[in-house]
Amino acid sequence: MKLTLPAGDFRAYLFDCDGTIADSMPLHYVAWKRALREWGCEFPEDLFYSWGGMPVREIISTLNQRHGLAMPVDEVARRKESLYFELLPRLTAVPEVLAEIEGAHGRIPFAVVSGSTRESVTKSLTTMGLLDKFDVMVCAGDYTRAKPDPEPFLRAASKLGVAPEHCLVFEDTDMGIQAAKAAGMAWVRILQPWERRSAVPTP
Repeated sequence: MKLTLPAGDFRAYLFDCDGTIADSMPLHYVAWKRALREWGCEFPEDLFYSWGGMPVREIISTLNQRHGLAMPVDEVARRKESLYFELLPRLTAVPEVLAEIEGAHGRIPFAVVSGSTRESVTKSLTTMGLLDKFDVMVCAGDYTRAKPDPEPFLRAASKLGVAPEHCLVFEDTDMGIQAAKAAGMAWVRILQPWERRSAVPTP
């Protein structure tokens, strides 16, 4: 299934990583469930997807508040990341996004703009053989305000030297799309895993 891109004079593509380039959200959810189970913390799947784009440490802090828990944020974050890294051999790229990356690479610059850690994004892109495709990476810790604030996308555009109105954002989450709109950028929504499955025509 080919992506339908909006019309525009685009001089840079900005990609979210998890759920956009990488079909990693199901793997991240498995890692979250395993890590949080050790602390007796529930994390329903619908809530996980609705928080897509939220940095790992912010998720843990918010879960602590919601459930009246005192999970050590850094420890749980490291545990969750290590569990995700164990699942990396199962990681694949989202096919229609991969097609856009391969088709436009070398023609315009690319950036990754993610709520995940730089280590996580680097390992995901390396697993898929895509790390060398990207000119700029903006990850958790590189900005003050996470998506839906526009700061991560504006920071990436600045690093690339491209005006926001000439950037096209690829995103799979509502938070990410809100951030793109706030940054004054055009955007393409990438379907969630279950949406992609239902969009495949039956033979």
